Amino acid sequence: MPDRFLSTWRLPAACAALLLAGGGVGALAGTPWLGVTIVALAEIVVLLSLFRHKSGPMLQSSATPHPEHDRLMTRTRRIASRLRDLRSAAGTLPDAVVLLDHSLHVRWFNHAAEELLGLKRPRDRGRTLADLLRNTELADWLADGAREPLNDVTAPGHPNRHVTATLLPFGSRQRLLLARDTSHLTRLEQIRRDFVANVSHELRTPLTVIHGYLELLDPEDVPELAPVLDEMRAQSKRMGQIVEDLLTLSRLETQEHVADEQVQMAPLLASLRKEAEALSQGRHTVSLDIATSYDLLGSPKDLHSAFSNLVSNAVRYTPTGGRIAIRWAEAEDGAQFSVQDSGFGIPAAHIARLTERFYRVSSSRSRDSGGTGLGLSIVKHVLNLHQARLSIESEPGKGSTFACIFSSERLLDGTRLQEVAGLHP
Repeated sequence: MPDRFLSTWRLPAACAALLLAGGGVGALAGTPWLGVTIVALAEIVVLLSLFRHKSGPMLQSSATPHPEHDRLMTRTRRIASRLRDLRSAAGTLPDAVVLLDHSLHVRWFNHAAEELLGLKRPRDRGRTLADLLRNTELADWLADGAREPLNDVTAPGHPNRHVTATLLPFGSRQRLLLARDTSHLTRLEQIRRDFVANVSHELRTPLTVIHGYLELLDPEDVPELAPVLDEMRAQSKRMGQIVEDLLTLSRLETQEHVADEQVQMAPLLASLRKEAEALSQGRHTVSLDIATSYDLLGSPKDLHSAFSNLVSNAVRYTPTGGRIAIRWAEAEDGAQFSVQDSGFGIPAAHIARLTERFYRVSSSRSRDSGGTGLGLSIVKHVLNLHQARLSIESEPGKGSTFACIFSSERLLDGTRLQEVAGLHP
């Protein structure tokens, strides 16, 4: 029977006609329902047979994959495979990786996060990370917004290890927390500090002895050795200054805070001006400008050391006839101590590295000036202890300005001085 016949109105009409014919035959026999029943059963058998034969090619046709469908399935399987590879790779990273939603709830983390941060699966999934890290430096950092990386803090999951943490934006309103184990770097840094401190202590005694014997030798007794003795004394003094600066740096690096005292700026600035004039010996014009009456809260000894380094550098690296301006003035949200000179200036490429130990823009010029290469490093550490920062502006041939910028929390006026005095009876 053609497919067109099966799919049009002719099939229902034929079935109805046969049923009427069957009913008519049954009526002639006296049982019309029997004729209808027999015809209906016969029609059912025939229709089932027809549809059974037709279903074979229909099923076969539907089972044949469409090319577009096949390409879609292949691409889906490829993407799923790559996602599994990425997740496996992230899971085996030595750095802790934590995926967070916009509310900082934990969505996923790798095995290193369990070890370094103390997270547990599946218990901690869906919980707030700050609650999981409660009473740790990481929790305080997250509460403050985690805008800057957090360096060298104790790992919550391992008290004997240290981590550096960074919070990065990820996807749509998600965050990615990365924590790296820096314990080995911390140990190396401690070894370096101990080495510098121990060597400096060991060098101090022999240098003192050498310098003492050189002082006993009078160049007038041996005129032919006078230039040699003068050079030996100068170099012995310079080596002694390097040792003292190294010891100062070692102390500052291991110091976590300073004992806060009132630092009276007026007498301190006057003392710095006298030091500059004594070092200059009339070769420069030194000016002092005190534009604010604020004092500072901090360590008088350490701040004097930092300021004195900036002033002496300005004198050393400014040619004869140059100008040096020392200034204490208010700044945005605080105040700043600045030293401006009309010296050689510093190329921009060197400014970022000036506070590194022994870094020199010009080795010959620094050596001739008698500098140790440690002064700006000491300045940086002192300012860090006072929650202050160093700003450097310079242009070759036009001089430099070094500014120590202090926040308002470090400033003292009459009212604030009474408050501090009340806190420290």
